[in-house]
Amino acid sequence: MKLRSSASVLALIVGSVIFTPTPANAAIKICIAYDTGGPGDRSFNDATLAGVKKAESQYTFTFEGVVTDGTAADRTKRLRALIGKNCAAIIAVGAEYAKVIAPLAVEFPKSQFAIIGDASIEALNVTSISFADIEGAFLAGFSAALTSKSGKVAMITTPSTADNYQNGFLAGVIASKKKVRAFVKYASTDIDFAAKALITLGIDVIYTASPGSADGVFNAIVKANTAKNRKKNASDVFLILTEPDLYLTVTPATSKYLLASVVKRVDIAVADVIGAAVKDSQITDSLDAQLGIYGHRYTIADKGIEIVIKSKILAAQSAAINAAASAAYAR
Repeated sequence: MKLRSSASVLALIVGSVIFTPTPANAAIKICIAYDTGGPGDRSFNDATLAGVKKAESQYTFTFEGVVTDGTAADRTKRLRALIGKNCAAIIAVGAEYAKVIAPLAVEFPKSQFAIIGDASIEALNVTSISFADIEGAFLAGFSAALTSKSGKVAMITTPSTADNYQNGFLAGVIASKKKVRAFVKYASTDIDFAAKALITLGIDVIYTASPGSADGVFNAIVKANTAKNRKKNASDVFLILTEPDLYLTVTPATSKYLLASVVKRVDIAVADVIGAAVKDSQITDSLDAQLGIYGHRYTIADKGIEIVIKSKILAAQSAAINAAASAAYAR
């Protein structure tokens, strides 16, 4: 990551404050514009807050956050309200902020913004933080293929994100060098029905790459595994999910069916942005020099994408997974 000194400190003002730790005499202030729901969502907002806490162990700064109701008007209102206080950076959580940050970055060129999960804003004063989805999907595909007993694995994704996830997932399956068939199911809603359809085809590992709750898919998996009328020699079905895009409710009785989580380390990214801001700098890797988009794309190589193994079944394969990831993407 490259750091560039900023021309001036960011001016911000906060609406409803929901979290204000750190010493009152700290000179640097960081502000967070949360997505809908705010902290407690078990998704990007919570991952962002974890990044703030990580940064607090390394730097001295004050912190204030506001939550949007999700409308463009409210997002704009929140961000405009933040531009007025002496803050080193405004970190916006989620790609939905992109449309409102873009004009504000032009209007307030001396303010420093960062956006989590987007790399579309053409402005020097915007740090775009994105993640290599294709690499995370590779980890899922490789792990799914290693685990499968039926020789059939699948991914559920939305049409809008299909290319990155699909290409990575299929590449991971192929890299396992096992005789495994890979299926891709596109679903924007009712992904539990998609999961049921895949299970009836004999698929025994499902990777979900859709935002929101994974409870519907997981419930379908648990029901299939515990059904009284299941075939005698049927393989158990397992889930791999993407975090923090998805959240999941797991009990002691069902945890054995969660194989792994592919994790986007939003906490690391947020801590990096804060660290740069505290040092009066900005992360400015060139994401698209022609368009003028700067920030950082987190990957397997910089530990911004990782797989967290949840099951003993896959734990024995951790060395093979790491080796495959390094061979494919570490550089």
